[in-house]
Amino acid sequence: MFKNGANGDNARRVIEPMHGWSFLRLHELWEYRELALVLAGRDISVRYKQTIFGAAWAIIQPVALMVVFSVFFHRWAGIPSEGVPYPIFNYAAMLPWQYFSSALSNAAGGLLRNANVFTKVYFPRLILPVSSVLPPLVDLAIALLVLLLMMEIYDILPTWRLVVIPVLIVVTMINALGLGIWFSALSVEYRDISYIFPFLMQFMMFASPVVYSSKMVPWKWQPLYALNPLVGIIDGFRWCLFGHYGVPINEICISFAVGVVLLVSGIIYFQRMERTFADVV
Repeated sequence: MFKNGANGDNARRVIEPMHGWSFLRLHELWEYRELALVLAGRDISVRYKQTIFGAAWAIIQPVALMVVFSVFFHRWAGIPSEGVPYPIFNYAAMLPWQYFSSALSNAAGGLLRNANVFTKVYFPRLILPVSSVLPPLVDLAIALLVLLLMMEIYDILPTWRLVVIPVLIVVTMINALGLGIWFSALSVEYRDISYIFPFLMQFMMFASPVVYSSKMVPWKWQPLYALNPLVGIIDGFRWCLFGHYGVPINEICISFAVGVVLLVSGIIYFQRMERTFADVV
């Protein structure tokens, strides 16, 4: 926490650890917004450095998974796709999932990756997970262009519903950041998180309607299933693209509410633990 000098200016500041459950300090994040952009730009510039295919990996990964899932889950297992060609049905879900998983992984490891920085220089540590959810937006934008190309190939015309996709991306970002802040704070003290995380991501993917339709879940389990924030997000993406059933407004609102709870509680926990990061990292 900063304190101004006795004459009221900012020339002299005293840095003190936070006490108790201090609330959010969003103004401090805003003051360091340029640092967040610099860190995000650095991550983007080195993201595909020294790779053969470069930014093409943003396309290769979801397309390769789409092909594998189409063979195993649609052709062999016979999972239906609501009358939509399965490849594009699956790819439409892969986009928010890929962004969510990448943003969450980046945010969860943000503190440990930058331990040599934040132990030497003061800035709000929360900047690290916040800046980590921005670079995967580049991959998402590239993958969206491929999706539009696939819609042309499958003769699916875009509609006005596409304007809702940015809203769904924001909801996805809130959820990824909320969980990422929780995991980043926990991973500093409990290194078990790095071992649990890959298993958790696999579980979350199959617990979300990525390779199947959420309509396949029995009706009595739907309220509980909707608490998974990715259900409303993925159903919302498919509604924007195909629109063959009603807008899943309830599921989207639940996803947003869950994201806000994760984000606010994550920030509070992060700031409570922040004073010990430099000692235990």
